[in-house]
Amino acid sequence: MAAERYRLVIGNKNWSSWSLRPWLAMRRLELPFEEISVRLRQPDTKAQILKHSPSGMVPLLVDGDVTVWDSLAILEYLAGEHPDKGLWPADRKARALARSAAAEMHSGFMPLRRTCSMEVLASISPLETVPEDVEADVRRIIGLWRECRAGFGQGGPFLFGAFTAADAMYAPVASRFRTYLPDLAKFGDDGAAAAYVATIHAMPQMQEWIEGAKAEAAAQAG
Repeated sequence: MAAERYRLVIGNKNWSSWSLRPWLAMRRLELPFEEISVRLRQPDTKAQILKHSPSGMVPLLVDGDVTVWDSLAILEYLAGEHPDKGLWPADRKARALARSAAAEMHSGFMPLRRTCSMEVLASISPLETVPEDVEADVRRIIGLWRECRAGFGQGGPFLFGAFTAADAMYAPVASRFRTYLPDLAKFGDDGAAAAYVATIHAMPQMQEWIEGAKAEAAAQAG
């Protein structure tokens, strides 16, 4: 059997939101890859990652003699290597909005990320008190999703109709919302954001990731 073209180095599926992003995109777009998992939050985690990644962080994509680290950089690389897969919208205006939304996720929403770390195996645990800065992040994300869906989402259930890199970038946010902020109506959602969270979780690839997290947890417990 021929070796896979790509290798993707990732962290634990329960926690590693940045790893989820390119993993989900590659699974969704049916780009085969060898998965290399590094267990996070261990004394030797940094050393193990450094065997693969010059940044000492996950994820990392290896394509022959090319290495690409950082989730958004990996998605951009894959979009360039596979233009037929539609990882960014074809329409110029939609593509500009998708890239802007993805970049905003990449560099922003720190209060939400600090307060609500991704744990895909966690039971629904609504925050008793939502800090003002977290609420501001949630309202901004809901508004952004609404803008994407209203402007360009008529062709399907994702932000731009069909699945794009923007959906990969916001999948961990959907997970956080489901765990910590399940009632998005409290933050001005008209139902569109809740439907989008359900869309992300209904993806077979997202369910595959969650099942992988369960398998990792069972192996570590044993």
